[in-house]
Amino acid sequence: MTENLSRFKVKFTVQEVGEAEGELNRIYAPRTVEALRDALPISSRANVWQEKEVYFNVGIKKGLEKATKDIEKATIAYWPIGDALCVFRDKIEPYSEVNIVGKVTKNLEMFSRVKRGYLIRVELV
Repeated sequence: MTENLSRFKVKFTVQEVGEAEGELNRIYAPRTVEALRDALPISSRANVWQEKEVYFNVGIKKGLEKATKDIEKATIAYWPIGDALCVFRDKIEPYSEVNIVGKVTKNLEMFSRVKRGYLIRVELV
C-alpha cells in the first residue's frame, strides 16, 4: 500500500455537536496544507460568520497562497488575516481572500449547529 503524500484525511470534532470528516489537498495550497498538517491536532474555540461559515484559530501564521474569494459549499480554507481555518457551509464570498486547502467529505450539516465559543478539534485520521 502506498501512502498518498498529497491528500490528508481529517476529522473535526465539536463539543456537544458531533463529528465531520474532510480532506486536505496539497494541490490547492501546498505550503499552507503542509503547515496545517504539521500543526495537527489543533483545538480552538469556534466563531461563526453570516451563519454560513465556521472558523477557528490554528496558529500557523501563513500568508496568501493561491488565494481566492470564490468559495463553494463544503470548502475548507485558511484565512491568513485571521490565522484561522474556515469551513464554508454554503457558497459565500468571504470577508477577504482565503487559501483553499480542502473539502468537507462527510457530515457538513454538523457545522450548522456550531455556536460561537464551542470547542472544535481537527486531527489527522
